[in-house]
Amino acid sequence: MTKARAGAVMAVGISLLVGALAAPAAAPAGDAGIRAVAAVDPFIGTGGEGHTFPGAVVPFGMVQLSPDTRIQPRKDAYDWAAGYRHDDRSIVGFSHTHFSGTGHSDLGDVLLMPIAGDVRLERGDADKPGSGYTSRFRHDDERAEPGYYAVTLDDYGVRAELTATARVGVHRYTFPQGKPAHVLVDLRTSMYDYPGKVQWSRLRLQPDGTVTGFRETRGWAPGRQLYFAMRFSRPVKGHAFHDTEQDVAYKGFPPPGDKDPAQRAQIEGRQLVGTFDFGDASREPLLVKVSISPVSEAGAIANLDAEVPAWDFDGVRTAAKAQWAQALGAIDIDAPEPMRKSFYTALYHAFMGPSLFMDSDGRYRGPDNAVHQAKGYTHYSTFSLWDTYRALHPLLTLVQPEQRNNDIVNSLLASRRESPYGVLPVWSFHGLETWCMIGYHAVPVIADAYMKGIRGYDADEALEAMVASASYGPYDGVRQYMELGYVPIDEEGEAASKTLEYAFDDWTIARMAAEMGRKDIAATFEKRAANWKHAFDPKTGYMRARKRDGSFREPFDPDASGYGTDYTEGNAWQYSWYVPQDVAGLAQAHGGADSLLARLDEVFDAKVEPSVFEHMEDITGLIGWYAHGNEPSHHVAYLYAYAGQPWRTQARVKQIVDTQYKPTPDGLAGNDDLGQMSAWYVFTVLGFYPVAPGSNEYIIGRPFLPRATLNLPNGKRFTIVADGLDDAHPYIGSATLDGKPLDRAFLRHEEIMAGGELRFTMQAEPNREWGTHPSQQPYSLSRR
Repeated sequence: MTKARAGAVMAVGISLLVGALAAPAAAPAGDAGIRAVAAVDPFIGTGGEGHTFPGAVVPFGMVQLSPDTRIQPRKDAYDWAAGYRHDDRSIVGFSHTHFSGTGHSDLGDVLLMPIAGDVRLERGDADKPGSGYTSRFRHDDERAEPGYYAVTLDDYGVRAELTATARVGVHRYTFPQGKPAHVLVDLRTSMYDYPGKVQWSRLRLQPDGTVTGFRETRGWAPGRQLYFAMRFSRPVKGHAFHDTEQDVAYKGFPPPGDKDPAQRAQIEGRQLVGTFDFGDASREPLLVKVSISPVSEAGAIANLDAEVPAWDFDGVRTAAKAQWAQALGAIDIDAPEPMRKSFYTALYHAFMGPSLFMDSDGRYRGPDNAVHQAKGYTHYSTFSLWDTYRALHPLLTLVQPEQRNNDIVNSLLASRRESPYGVLPVWSFHGLETWCMIGYHAVPVIADAYMKGIRGYDADEALEAMVASASYGPYDGVRQYMELGYVPIDEEGEAASKTLEYAFDDWTIARMAAEMGRKDIAATFEKRAANWKHAFDPKTGYMRARKRDGSFREPFDPDASGYGTDYTEGNAWQYSWYVPQDVAGLAQAHGGADSLLARLDEVFDAKVEPSVFEHMEDITGLIGWYAHGNEPSHHVAYLYAYAGQPWRTQARVKQIVDTQYKPTPDGLAGNDDLGQMSAWYVFTVLGFYPVAPGSNEYIIGRPFLPRATLNLPNGKRFTIVADGLDDAHPYIGSATLDGKPLDRAFLRHEEIMAGGELRFTMQAEPNREWGTHPSQQPYSLSRR
């Protein structure tokens, strides 16, 4: 395709925007967006520990249509959390919901498998061809790009292509000649299986040929309900519905004159699979449209009619590509091809979650499992907040429309109103709370948005919700934390981590309350923000867990990690630096900046055997004790800048970027965690990072791109230029902001949003004077 033709097709896609989410209109994608889409490689992160999937999705879409390569028992499901692993050579089928980069398995709803020839109802063994309906495939036959995935199923000779809108997955199957064509629909499967996971399900063939159904599962989020509707581009010649648990089957169509045909075309149970027959379908491809709904089968049908009324696979694909071009065009970079691929794939992964969670009429299912109506906003779910409050949500405030960020806050507030517990989400998906991880990290997401002027919601309600979440005593030791100023380890596990994370969240409440003029709330939570000091042990220099009597738990091993220790997914080496709201205070606790710097060097320079963390799946990407594959370490390299040595931050972030990211399937050192690993990369490669969301400051590391332009949601542009940048010149020699010398190692949010130019001059040796003046230091609670 010529460049001119590509641009024309993209323009058509922009005009269609089939299934676009409810966000404010944006300018059509230009060449920057088209180039960005071409740079994305959805296979990055599908191997190793990344846990991403390569399938079709639109930005923040509810449908994530992707191949599943194995369905594992729960005890073995970690590596298949996204359904697909690049090492596998068989495909089970194509399901419509997935997590991108989590460390937990679930979803995998409504799995379809095109079959040519004989039909088997069991999946079979992925390592034993012919033992079930699973088919072998080759990576040479795969293709993935934003909004599109294709593969050839070798055992059937079927070419399968996938694309999507926000609520609809569209399949195109090209069958070989000489064999009957079938589509199998399996409602028994999820990303991990165990007896009784599917509590109930239904398959129904409507009189007009539409297939509808639902299932309720008791997985990570108990009682989760999902409904679907499916249509085929040609008439179904025959069908069979099976309950493999009860060994019951309904086959064919009801005979003429049957007084209750719906009952003959419907089956309910816990282990359902259906097959649909199309005879010789080799003359033209078979299209299948599948919509999902959190509300009802009728809602799924309405979503199908609203988003994909026609049989136009290529039109949907073009529109999906156009949406990605528009989204990815938020940042335009100059860089060598490998870094372009890594950068735009990271930005692509950052735009997958949180995901839309409501029908086309605005109805959705809340944490009370009741149906609600979104009024005046678009409702989202899938909040991996322990991960994403650190960088993903701050990134969205820069590169997504203000309305999207307002919608996210309104979704969090709606979930709190509907929660049986009256608190903001902790880790929720498909509307339901999982209570996974620690902290009340919806709080910094809201506070960061408010401090940046994103205020399209009821701020008084938001502050009330934040305070309520920080005061909910039954949750993870909060009652004891409010009583003692720390979480006692003899009453609550992982107590050191909880104390530290609660203190940060409390600081963000204080920031927002002060901005709103609520001095009483601000004073209360500013005091609580200093509770990190209760976890600091001056004798050892580590953050530790105390018992109720005030003593630190003994014996103490700073290397110890895992459940039952003082820490969450980490050890003392990783958590002892988690005071982003008061790094100056942390330095003082260590006896000064030099002592803190020496301790940071110990973290990175330690000789650590990877086997230390064999029992902890999430601790990966080791550089000494620094573990980039997990979130508690993500800010640590930037602490050198706080402590007066920004050139050390520059060296450390280069070490991390060079060793923890690469444009290959195993190119992520750890779980992407709904975009947090990717957001860290995007920020760091641009040259700055939000160490303390809510501060409105970004700590400068160093640029990795010769030029990058942020096309800001307010219509302005912020350009970052690195003169003389190459591997021989990795250090910042000097910097200017809009032509004026910039001598501090941080940026303010308002400076970026004003547009303009940040220009660095790079050099071979560190400039030990730049960014070090005591009057030009970033925010810390102890020296504000």
